Amino acid sequence: MDLTIKDIAKMAGVSPATVSKIINNYGGISEPTRQKVFKIIEDTEYQPTFSAKSLATKKSNLIGLIYAGEINVDLKHPFFNEVVNAFKKSVGALGYDLLLFSNERFYKGESKYLERCKHFSVDGVLVIAGDEVEDAVLEIAESPIPSVGIDLKLEGKHSSYLMTDNEKIGHKVVEYLYLNQIRKVAYIGGKQNSLVSSIRNEGFLKAMKSFNMPIVENWVKYGDFFEESGYRSMVEILDGGEYPQAVFAASDMMALGALKAIKERGLSVPEDIQLIGCDDIEACRYSDPPLSTVKQDKQKLGKLAAYMLDDLIQENGEIHPVKVDPELIVRSSSL
Repeated sequence: MDLTIKDIAKMAGVSPATVSKIINNYGGISEPTRQKVFKIIEDTEYQPTFSAKSLATKKSNLIGLIYAGEINVDLKHPFFNEVVNAFKKSVGALGYDLLLFSNERFYKGESKYLERCKHFSVDGVLVIAGDEVEDAVLEIAESPIPSVGIDLKLEGKHSSYLMTDNEKIGHKVVEYLYLNQIRKVAYIGGKQNSLVSSIRNEGFLKAMKSFNMPIVENWVKYGDFFEESGYRSMVEILDGGEYPQAVFAASDMMALGALKAIKERGLSVPEDIQLIGCDDIEACRYSDPPLSTVKQDKQKLGKLAAYMLDDLIQENGEIHPVKVDPELIVRSSSL
């Protein structure tokens, strides 16, 4: 038989509120009453329900996880999957559980993130940004619910954000190529209207200009961070006539798509065209050849997001935005 908090209270001859206070370690209860209730709980193997705990403490110990955007990265994206795993381990150690919110119905006006956060009484929210992010996400940043954005600027009183220093990504790649006497460089970027994409795009073009390297219009393409767009963009570059010496793709997945297109033309990497990606997903180590890339520290991003969100929940002062330094990882796809 499933017992309720009312059943335990009746057995102990106390009120349900008293049992709730004892379960949640509140003061003001006599030691004999406390021991009596604990003995009944032990004998009956009663397990307090989630709602009983949260009602008494006003804390759910739940963190909402939102993959935002009409085009979102969700659980299948290898980069964000690793970030979320690191976040999950860190918040788990802090005593929180994750609640994943679907956004499939939001574009029909049937629900809002903020309403659902309140409904489930989440203690805080982690928002992972995709493309074309809904205005409903910004409502969370303006609310009293603590929130942290990854690759999304959440700037409310109870929110903050973090991301890789995306401008440095392009500079590291262009500088490396310049030092290796590579001047003819093509670029496959993400969507131009995306925050992260636009910063990476601008960083690459700025670095090319600073080293006085030519920017060839036909060699600058924009995809969506996934393989097919990298493949398609590389085909367009190769169809243009003269080949670049190197290609920098703003995500590893687009770089892997580009690698396929290069091989289909009978060209070799890195002998004919060098190739560098971004993110350092696990597949980079096992591609043929292994892919050079700019590493985003996924473990650090996930752990920082967890600790920043916990500090916001605990009201440990203002939490400033964080930028994490990238690292160039040179493998066999670049000489």
